[in-house]
Amino acid sequence: MIAQAAGGTMSVTGEPGQPPVKPGCTVGDTGTGMLMCISVLGALYEKKETGKGRRLQLAMQDSVMHYIRTSFAVMAKNGNKKGAPRMGAQSTSGAPAPCGIYPTKPGGYNDYVYIFCSRANPEHWDRLLKVIGREELIGDARFATNEDRNANEGFINEIITEWTKNHTKEEAMKIIGAAGVPAGAVHDTLELWNDESFVERGIMQTMKHPDGDWKCETWPVRFDGKPPELKPAPKLGQHTDEVMASWLKMSPGDVAKLKSEKIIGNS
Repeated sequence: MIAQAAGGTMSVTGEPGQPPVKPGCTVGDTGTGMLMCISVLGALYEKKETGKGRRLQLAMQDSVMHYIRTSFAVMAKNGNKKGAPRMGAQSTSGAPAPCGIYPTKPGGYNDYVYIFCSRANPEHWDRLLKVIGREELIGDARFATNEDRNANEGFINEIITEWTKNHTKEEAMKIIGAAGVPAGAVHDTLELWNDESFVERGIMQTMKHPDGDWKCETWPVRFDGKPPELKPAPKLGQHTDEVMASWLKMSPGDVAKLKSEKIIGNS
């Protein structure tokens, strides 16, 4: 969390004009580990070619800064006179409207869909107008350019919200996506946990644990079609007897004596 504050992610997360917000993902811990892992693999590959090793160093703050590089680009576009702004659901790279999170039925805590029209594909806008039944706005001068659409963002959000509120987030995602416009339902953790497609692909697994089975997400990379099997870390003292017997060649009686004298603990 400290790295996310010191590395800049909190400063660009949140709504415009509102206080900074901590990102929901653990980009400080996991993100730093990922960058170091990739670098280690690169160094190992290089060592095969050159025979020389590398000394790798990575600070969490430096890692977090790497993940907001587009925010530095936004700051540069503005002459490097002030820090990059908070953009809410908007893209920091300056995507044209619509680019936001819209409410869907039945209006629950996470009943929203994210809709994004890329500045690199002007067809997204016309496709979206067709799918929400507003073909009459195609060619309207108010939306002729990206700048024009941003100037009329309030109206654009109104007509999209009018449509999304009549659909569930899953329906909205599928209908808009099928029309060739980027859209994604805002899934919460319980919905993802219950989604059988993740179980079928091995992304969500049930871990057999001494204290009880636990269903959770696992390493997302599939090796030869499926992720590695999720296994629990050993409990404290779980393998004491095995270690004493195999490493120190101690008999069961010797191990029991050490336990009775409280030199080693019970598993």
